[in-house]
Amino acid sequence: QVRLVESGGAVVQPGQSLRLSCEFSGTDFTPFPMAWYRQVPGNQREFVASITSRGSSEYTSSVKGRFTISRNNANNTMSLEMNSLRFEDTAVYYCNKRSSMLFSWGQGTQVTVSF
Repeated sequence: QVRLVESGGAVVQPGQSLRLSCEFSGTDFTPFPMAWYRQVPGNQREFVASITSRGSSEYTSSVKGRFTISRNNANNTMSLEMNSLRFEDTAVYYCNKRSSMLFSWGQGTQVTVSF
């Protein structure tokens, strides 16, 4: 059974940094492009960043230059380094495939940017 576990969320002030982690289990994730998504209550889940198995990355425009996605295929993990955080980055962050055929969602990790 595929399992995705996100961690690392916290309450931080604007301008600060945070590093999120995602652990995959239950299948070989190496072939899949993986991604981070985020969701604010009342809104649809939105794409944040993705990374292929070879390390090519893509970002939504609002996080370009501030967020960095990485993955470790050897231990089935993925990270999202978030710098210069803004109020509008507040959301629950999830990891999953970068695909229309998604795995079941994990519980997500809450990031709150606030004074």
